[in-house]
Amino acid sequence: MKYDISKATAPKMPALGKGTECIKLLLSQVSKDMYEPLVPMLFPVLGAHVSGSEFQYPDLSWKELCGMMANLVADSGCNKGQFSNLVEAICRDFRIHDEAELQKLVCWQKQVKTKSANKEKPARPDVAFLFPPSDVTNPAYLQNAMACEAQGGVTQYLNMPEVEMADRMCGGHKQVSQMIRNIYDRQRAGALRATADGVTGNPILRTNITISSTPFATRKFYKYELFNGTFGRMVFSYKARTSRDGRIPRQGKYSDEFYKKLDDFLVRLDISKGRFIIKPLNKLTDKLAEDMAQMADLADDDILWDISKRALVSAWKAGCVMWVLNNQTWTRAMGELVEWLVYHDIWSKMQIFADLLGKDADAQNETQRRGPKNLLDSLDTSFSEAQLEALRISLGKSKEGTNGQIRKWVYRKFITYSNQTGLYTKTDEYLKGSTQK
Repeated sequence: MKYDISKATAPKMPALGKGTECIKLLLSQVSKDMYEPLVPMLFPVLGAHVSGSEFQYPDLSWKELCGMMANLVADSGCNKGQFSNLVEAICRDFRIHDEAELQKLVCWQKQVKTKSANKEKPARPDVAFLFPPSDVTNPAYLQNAMACEAQGGVTQYLNMPEVEMADRMCGGHKQVSQMIRNIYDRQRAGALRATADGVTGNPILRTNITISSTPFATRKFYKYELFNGTFGRMVFSYKARTSRDGRIPRQGKYSDEFYKKLDDFLVRLDISKGRFIIKPLNKLTDKLAEDMAQMADLADDDILWDISKRALVSAWKAGCVMWVLNNQTWTRAMGELVEWLVYHDIWSKMQIFADLLGKDADAQNETQRRGPKNLLDSLDTSFSEAQLEALRISLGKSKEGTNGQIRKWVYRKFITYSNQTGLYTKTDEYLKGSTQK
């Protein structure tokens, strides 16, 4: 495990090497303090440009690059707005497409108004918007999803500058959980209904979403969605409050040269069609799944294990996007970024929600929230079962789980037992791995 997510500081992003040139190009237009927070946000936008491709996940299922969702979380005035500028740059082709679609709709509306009541009205054209307004209503969203499906299963992308806008799109806050799960899992809307035109309204939801919000609004919005799989499906990118340095951050100029380079990358996404198996990415994902199991065992944390499963899928999809951007070629630097994305997502979730996921939701303030604690690192090199038991009790964990945790640590070769001393000792392999973090 390369990253320690128990600390308050974010895992440091690896250097962007060969194969990540598009990411580096996009970051050239934002201030340096936003590099790490914005990288996870880029993939839902880029992934929305891939329609007609499927990729095989290690479990042998086939996944499209829709259902990608990310939430940027930072305090007010912490430069979240820079992301919207990037979105507009990436989605210029969407804007052009949607303007043409809007003109079709306007022409149809004019024709309807000119027809008298006793004359046959023209049929509404199949208008599909790729980049709908952020305040889209639920009926409009579902209607657009049906049009996107009719046009070959294209993905619509929404960028919401406030998390509460999701309520409007989903038809109310009570419907947010089901809608997010349906979008993530590429399910049908479940909104079948009868109208004057017949039965309609149950499209496959191919949607990518990005959201920006403050920590307070984020916690309030997801507070009751932490244990049903909803928030685990959303990638979170958290930016902690920085020091008061009195400097105004500088953004890029979005020059013609920048747009030309960006368009060269976007074309690769647009023309990607077919079914693909990215073997090095799948091999890495299998390794990361084992790392997540080890991390959960060290912390004896089932919630950590549960949320890591979907963090893996989200990072894997980001890897698929990079593979397409890099002319269907895999590099080591791309793998390093995928690995970081997994840990950054989990770290962000713990920084925002750790206290709400535990028993002491009302007892901790923002400065006290931390990631999962590695219990083995909190013990001496040699320790007794009683010492681990006392540590577990002090952290609010059950006494009964002590023996099971020891068995897991022995199985994973983190510790060995000495019959002579009656103590458990950390293995050289574990100690070596700890010093390399």
